[in-house]
Amino acid sequence: MTRWSPAILSFLVLSASLAVHVWEPPLLVTLRNDALDFYQRLWPRTYQPAPVRIVAIDPESLETVGQWPWPRTVMAQLVQRLTNAGAAAVVFDIVFPEADRANPKQLFQPWFDRPEIRSLAQSLPDNDDGFAQAIADARVVVGHILVHEETDKAPEVKAGFATAGDDPRLFLHRFVGADTTLPVIEAAAAGNGALNYIPDDDAVVRRVPLLLTMQDEIVPTLPSEALRVATGAPSYLVRSSGATGGTRLDAQSGIKSVVIGGVPVATDRRGEIILHYAHTAAERYVPARKILDASAAPELIAGHIVLIGATAPGLQDIRYSPLNVAIPGIEIHAQTLEQVIQGTYLTRPYWAVAAERVFLVLVAIALILLIPRLGALWSAAVGACVVAIAVSGAAWAFNYERLVFDPFTPSLTALMIYILCSVLRHRQTEYEKRWINEAFSTYVSPNVVQHLIAQPEQLSLGGERRECSFLFTDLAGFTSLVESTEPSQLSGLLNEYLDGMTQIVFAHEGTLDKFVGDALFAMFSAPVAQDDHAARAVACALEIDAFAQAYADRQQAQGIPFGVTRIGVNSGEAIVGNFGSSSVFDYTAFGDAVNVAARLESVNKQLGTRMCIAASTAGKCPGFSGRPVGGLVLKGTTRPIDVLEPLPTSVMSSDRIVRYLRAYELLKADDPAACALFETLSAEFPDDGLIRFHHRRLHDGETGTTAHLSEK
Repeated sequence: MTRWSPAILSFLVLSASLAVHVWEPPLLVTLRNDALDFYQRLWPRTYQPAPVRIVAIDPESLETVGQWPWPRTVMAQLVQRLTNAGAAAVVFDIVFPEADRANPKQLFQPWFDRPEIRSLAQSLPDNDDGFAQAIADARVVVGHILVHEETDKAPEVKAGFATAGDDPRLFLHRFVGADTTLPVIEAAAAGNGALNYIPDDDAVVRRVPLLLTMQDEIVPTLPSEALRVATGAPSYLVRSSGATGGTRLDAQSGIKSVVIGGVPVATDRRGEIILHYAHTAAERYVPARKILDASAAPELIAGHIVLIGATAPGLQDIRYSPLNVAIPGIEIHAQTLEQVIQGTYLTRPYWAVAAERVFLVLVAIALILLIPRLGALWSAAVGACVVAIAVSGAAWAFNYERLVFDPFTPSLTALMIYILCSVLRHRQTEYEKRWINEAFSTYVSPNVVQHLIAQPEQLSLGGERRECSFLFTDLAGFTSLVESTEPSQLSGLLNEYLDGMTQIVFAHEGTLDKFVGDALFAMFSAPVAQDDHAARAVACALEIDAFAQAYADRQQAQGIPFGVTRIGVNSGEAIVGNFGSSSVFDYTAFGDAVNVAARLESVNKQLGTRMCIAASTAGKCPGFSGRPVGGLVLKGTTRPIDVLEPLPTSVMSSDRIVRYLRAYELLKADDPAACALFETLSAEFPDDGLIRFHHRRLHDGETGTTAHLSEK
């Protein structure tokens, strides 16, 4: 996982969110509807008296007038009384698809084989004709139902249509058939509207279309026709995207508004309005029986659009509103007309989609930039703020501006990005922990890491006394190498050199304490006790020497002045443990044994050797192979330290070493012959630094094997 992974994956989430916003899957639509319903229940529209009245075919009227359907003579009487009372329009939320069963012709048909009865029936007035005549004498709107199955009927469209912009038929809900009212009644009406709703998948009616299409013909709905007939308008004006004043932003975005009787009604792209429901109000209703018996107050009807329809539960015209209540279907038409007249319906402007997507992008970018830089608590706070802004912003727009926005897509996107970034950050943290563990194990010491993992209580300040072996190395001529080598080249050389030595230390299960420039400090038997720590330290020193010599030879062959590696090893008691501050500490060792090991590395320069091993260490190594250096009195000390130079067994049997050991024994015995022998050896083996060291001592008048060193 790279540092850009959270950003890349977050942008993929953003892209997916935008795709979902365009695609609008059912789940998203359901969530949006739930939010809209919540706002509706929280802030329902307050009923304000409007010139809209419902004449209800309610249980009381059915009990008084008789069971449904009522004879057309009763319906004609209703129309006449409402017209006489001054109704602006009489609107039937009823379809009259068949002839009246109470027609004389229908009633007497079984006896038509008797000429006198057939003649009497044919001479009596036809109820449907009487109803049609009553309709023709008034401003009446009848209804029909559009269906998705092809039929041989089509509704008669009473109005004309003028359009501006894109063809509205591209966007309107489409039907292919219709159940219509009887032609004689339909022809007499001033208007003819579709009774259709377009409920959502949960059967709740949230939107009401003003226009629909059947085949390729635009058909108005019942509320539209009611308002048109009441205002006396002959036609509709439909404005769609691409009309004068349109912009590229709303290209092919759908219908913008429908002008009915001079009243512009803003719609969504499919010609629907979003209803802002009010609770059922008794003031809207007048029982049909009160119209028929003339007991209703005339002012309830005068100047009103009067809707006639069933409200009795048994007639099954029941719909569901966002207010969690079942209401008669006719009330939806009434509330639609109220809101159109008063301008209190909800709108989702054409630019809402673009605004939501811009907000979505801005929110996502802000979260992508902020979350990786904040802690878990602040990241959660930022995510919560985004959700609060989306939800409260949509709520404010609903309550104060009657605008509908989607609060869920940005909220879900913010939540997904927050979860994604949090998971990735947690994964990154775990990755970094593993990396630190691996890096610590690789560049510090695996046995320290494993020891502390197994015993985490030791991750505290403090130490203990323990006998260990300590190894120091240093690179001769490092300062000159730095001055003569390019930084980039030097970095590679030093890294490869130190890495090689580190791997050798780890191979012998030593603990790498630290690097100091080109120098290395390792210890054995800490933190994990090792009985053979001295043997491990000497074996490690020999392998480091072989590696360093080979590495230097390779670099010198390329003209790089890579120097000799000097090594010092000592064993003894020291204090080992965690030392430092409460926040930063180091696992290291302190004591005289450590200092002696460092000094032994340093005296190689004076002795002309590459390795110095304290006799205390060599004595703990079975089969140790090496030649004695002598007793060294280091600067600042008074007691000599016996030191040896480790050598391979094959070298120990060489003529040079055999003769050195003979000369050393003479030196040890203070035999004057030692001086001549060392002089001869120095001439024969000028590259042997230790021979030169003793020859120089003897030449300066010193005797014995104890050497006093004047330099550190």
